[in-house]
Amino acid sequence: MPTKISSKFSRRSFLRTSSLASGGMLIGFNFFSSCKDSVKMPDDISKLNYNDFNAFIKIANNGMVTIFSPNPEIGQGVKTSMPMIIAEELDVPWENVNVVQGVLDTSNYTRQVAGGSQSIRFGWDALRQTGASAREILVNAAATRWGVKPSECDVKNGVISNAKGETLGYGDVVNEAAILENERAIQFAKLTKEEQSAENEEVLRLKKPEEYTLIGKDIGNVDIDKIITGKPLFGLDFKSEGMVYACVLRPPAFGQILEYYDETAAKEVTDVIDVFKIGDKAKAMLAKEDVNWTVKLPETDKIVVIAKNTWAAIKGKNALKAKWKQVSKAENSEEQDEKMLTLLNGNKFTNLRKDGDVVKAFKQADKVIERVFESPFLPHNCMEPMNFYANVTPERIHLVGPVQTPADAAATVASMLGREMSEVHLEMTRMGGGFGRRLYGDFVYEAAEISHTIKKPIKMISSREDDMTTGIYRPAIKYKIAASIKDNTITGYHLKEVAIGGNMYGLIPNFFPAGAISNYQVDVAKLDSNITVGAWRAPFTNFLAFAEQSFLDELAEEIGKDAVQLRLDLLQKVKGTTDERIQYSPERMEEVIHLAVEKSGYRTPKEDVFQGFCAYYCHNTHVAEVADVVIESGMPVVKKVTVAVDCGIVVNPLGALNQIEGGVIDGVGHAMYGDFKFKEGKPSSNNYNTYRLIRNGEAPKVETHFVKNTKRPTGLGEPTLPPAGAAVAIALKKATGKRFYKQPFSTNLASQSIIG
Repeated sequence: MPTKISSKFSRRSFLRTSSLASGGMLIGFNFFSSCKDSVKMPDDISKLNYNDFNAFIKIANNGMVTIFSPNPEIGQGVKTSMPMIIAEELDVPWENVNVVQGVLDTSNYTRQVAGGSQSIRFGWDALRQTGASAREILVNAAATRWGVKPSECDVKNGVISNAKGETLGYGDVVNEAAILENERAIQFAKLTKEEQSAENEEVLRLKKPEEYTLIGKDIGNVDIDKIITGKPLFGLDFKSEGMVYACVLRPPAFGQILEYYDETAAKEVTDVIDVFKIGDKAKAMLAKEDVNWTVKLPETDKIVVIAKNTWAAIKGKNALKAKWKQVSKAENSEEQDEKMLTLLNGNKFTNLRKDGDVVKAFKQADKVIERVFESPFLPHNCMEPMNFYANVTPERIHLVGPVQTPADAAATVASMLGREMSEVHLEMTRMGGGFGRRLYGDFVYEAAEISHTIKKPIKMISSREDDMTTGIYRPAIKYKIAASIKDNTITGYHLKEVAIGGNMYGLIPNFFPAGAISNYQVDVAKLDSNITVGAWRAPFTNFLAFAEQSFLDELAEEIGKDAVQLRLDLLQKVKGTTDERIQYSPERMEEVIHLAVEKSGYRTPKEDVFQGFCAYYCHNTHVAEVADVVIESGMPVVKKVTVAVDCGIVVNPLGALNQIEGGVIDGVGHAMYGDFKFKEGKPSSNNYNTYRLIRNGEAPKVETHFVKNTKRPTGLGEPTLPPAGAAVAIALKKATGKRFYKQPFSTNLASQSIIG
C-alpha cells in the first residue's frame, strides 16, 4: 500500500465528484497548485462531450479512465507525461487510460500555457494529489461495501483487495464511490468553519519513488499512432462545414504600412471568393495603453484573400498588387550591428546585479581579458506554419488551432471584437512546433477579424514564406564579457548585454557563475527596432551559454587550469550560500559535471577526437555536455554529444530522451548554421532553399545519462539546447586552434586554413 505522506490539502476545494448518467464517476480537480479553488461541476454532464469538461477525469463502470489534459501539446510530451503522474497515484494500468486534449477553461485554470519548460514542474504536486485522491475515494467505497476500514485495503493495477482475499475492480465500485462522496460533501457543508478546516487537513497517501510502477517507464506518445497514420490532430487538419480559406498579404518589409492595393488579378484566380483588407480592429487594440503587449505588432492594414481551398488562396495572394509606404526606418543588419557595438562600448546600461567592485578588481588585476560574442536574428522554423480557425457568430466566438497561450489569445480576441470572454470557446490542437513563436497570438487575431468581417467560418493559413518573412524572431544579441586575473585567480567578472528589443526576462544575472566570483556585475542595454522579436527556444540562454562557457574555457587556458576543474573550483565558493538570488545548485551542477566527464571519456579522449566541455543551468535543470569533433576531408564534423542531465525524477524516459536529443541537435544546428539578416527591412531568406538548417547526415549521435535522484521533476524542453553550442565551439577550438566568438560557426570556418 502507498506510504502515508504528510501532504495537507483542501479536498473540498481540490476535488468535486459527480455521477455519470451512463454509469461511473466524474472527478473534477485542479491540475495545478496555482489553479482556482472553485471548480463548478456541470449540472447535466450526460449531455456533454469530452471537450466540455477538460478539468476532469472520468472513471467508467468498466474500469476505464479518461484523463483530460488541459495544457497545450507542443511536442514536449505533456499530453502523455502529465496523465502518467495521475495514473501512477491512481494505480491504474496504462492500457486502461484514455487521454483527451482539453479546451481553454479560464474558470478552472490559471496556467494553460506551453512555455518555459514548466508544465511538469508546476503540476507535480497537484497531479499526484489528484490521482491519490481518486484512488482513496474508490478504496473508501470498497471498504464500505466490505464493512472494513480503508486502511485494511490494498490497491494494485486498478483492483482493490482486503485481508480476506476479496477483490473489486474500480469499475465495480465507481458508482457507489460517487454516491458516497456526494453524501460526504453534503455532510461537510453542514459543518462549522472550524470543523471544515479540521477535516480539510487530510493526510494523503502518496507513493514513494521506489513504489512507482509507471513513472520511470518508457511510455509511447499517446498521439503517436495518429501522427504516423496521418489522422487529424494539428491545426492545419481542422475543418468545419462551410469553412473557407484565407491567406493574408502583410508588409514585405518592417516599418511599412499599406498605401493602396489592386485586387483585380487576384479575383480572376479560380476559386477565389473575395478580397478585402483588415486591420481596423487590430489597430484599435494595439493603440490601447492598458494592453500589456509582450510583442508590439506592426500597426497596419493587411489584405486578405478568401478562397475555396488553400492553393487558390495562396495563388490569389501572390496575384495581388499592393504599394507599401515606409513610415519608420528600413533596418539593415549591418547598421544594427554597428549600433549594438557602439552601445556595448558605451555606458547606457541597466544594472541587473552588482556584487563587490569590478572596477576596483580590474584596476588591481595582473591581467584583464575582454571578449565580444555575437549572434544573429533567427526565425522559429516551425514545421507547421502559423494557422488558425475562427467562426465568429452573434452567439459565440469559436476558435480552434495551435497556440501556446490560449487564454491570452482568447482574451485579446474578445476585447478586439467588443465581446465578453465567456463568449469565446477556444480548442487547442496539437502543434507542429512552437519554440516560442506560438506564444504570440497575432495569427489568432487575424483569423478572428477575418471571420468577423465576412461572417463565415474561416481557416487562416500562412505559407512558409509568410512564416519566415513576417514573423517574430529571436533577437540579435551581443555580449561583452571581461574578467580580471590576479595571482592566477579570477577576481572580477563583468557581463554586458545589448539585445534588439532588450532583455525580456532578467534571469541571466543569477545563473552560474553568479555567486562564484566576489566582484561580479551584469548590465543590459536595449537597441530599439521595428523588427518584431520575442522568445525563441530557451530565450536568451540559447546564446548566452555559448558566450559565457566559451569565455570560461578561455580563462581556464589563460591561467593554466583544467577547464573542468575551474568550474568545480568556482562551484565550491557557492556552496552554503545564503544568497537567495542564486538559482542553480552547485551540488547538482557538480554531479552532472562528473557524470558527463566520466561517460564521455573526457579525461582520455580517443586519438584525433577533439572534445569540448560545457556545464549549464537554465529552466530549473542542470546539464553538462561534451561534444566530440573529428576532422573529415579537412572539415571539422560534430560526431557525438554526451549529455548528463539532472532533471529530478524522470517521469517518462522515452519522452525525456526525445526532448534532450531534439534540444541538442537544435542547439548544434543553429550554432553551426543559423543565420538571418535584414536588408532595407526585408529578411534575407524566405524559405529553406536559402536558410540553412542542420541536415540529417550532420546530426550528431546524442548519448544521454541521467543523474538518478528522487527530487521533484523539472523541465526538459529547453535546457539541453544552450550548452550544445558552447560544447561545439570549445571542441572546434581544439580542432582548429581558433576561438569562435560569432555564430554561426560555419561562416567563420570558411576562413579557417584547416578547411583549405
